[in-house]
Amino acid sequence: MAKQRKSRKSSRQTSSKAMSTGTTRERVAAIKSAAVTTGNAAVLDSLMKVLRDRDAAMDVRLAALQSLGAAAFASPDFASKRGDYIATLRSVADDPDAELRQRVLGILAREKDGFAQKKLMEGLQHPDKALVLPQKALQLLGYDIHADAYPIAREIVRNPPNPDAKREALRLLAADPASAPTFETLLRDKRETPEIRQISAAALHAIKPESLQAHAREMLLDSTDSDDMHQTSLTALTEFGNPAVSSDQPLMNRVRQLRTQSSPQVQTSAQRFLQRYSK
Repeated sequence: MAKQRKSRKSSRQTSSKAMSTGTTRERVAAIKSAAVTTGNAAVLDSLMKVLRDRDAAMDVRLAALQSLGAAAFASPDFASKRGDYIATLRSVADDPDAELRQRVLGILAREKDGFAQKKLMEGLQHPDKALVLPQKALQLLGYDIHADAYPIAREIVRNPPNPDAKREALRLLAADPASAPTFETLLRDKRETPEIRQISAAALHAIKPESLQAHAREMLLDSTDSDDMHQTSLTALTEFGNPAVSSDQPLMNRVRQLRTQSSPQVQTSAQRFLQRYSK
């Protein structure tokens, strides 16, 4: 028994040494082979040391990060090292390598880590301090939404650094009832892209459904609006509308018109609407 313990200890020491020395390929191989024993404290310590080593090859550090993530998920013995793991992730969150920063912040965000939240919001408010692209920061903030993030997201919608950031900001705001006026404005803005208007429709359905129904009616009656929004409006009214819609004669007449005088997609949606509401 003592001989077996000594053998295991020697194996762990050899594994830890292999992770720290040799070529990049050899180190990555050692890290991957050590993954089967990542419940062991000494091996976990070695992996965290590799991850913190900014002089190590990035392939080696990313392999260590992956093995640590696997251990955090699968090993029942990981709990005693979770504090050290989180501290290690925080210590490399500002690493010069963009891929490593993004992966680490993603892990921390999924852990609902306050440090990561603070860093992500700080980067959105002060782009010179950003650790990831604004659209990625907004996406990661969605794992644990705090009210403090909403004003920042609204400002990005007003002055977006790029279209992707605006889209992610709107998705974040879809959980904020106070942002309903923003979504109403975007929904009715014909200068906006169909995607932005459809995101706005989905958000209103979640936070202010009666508003979406009213706007859907108005957009259907507006012959100058796009086929995309006519179809979105028909879907909203067909799937979630009030039965009283069947008594709205101007709307019913307009949908009958669309059934024969619009794109094939809108015609199909108009037919579904009429099948539900025609008396």
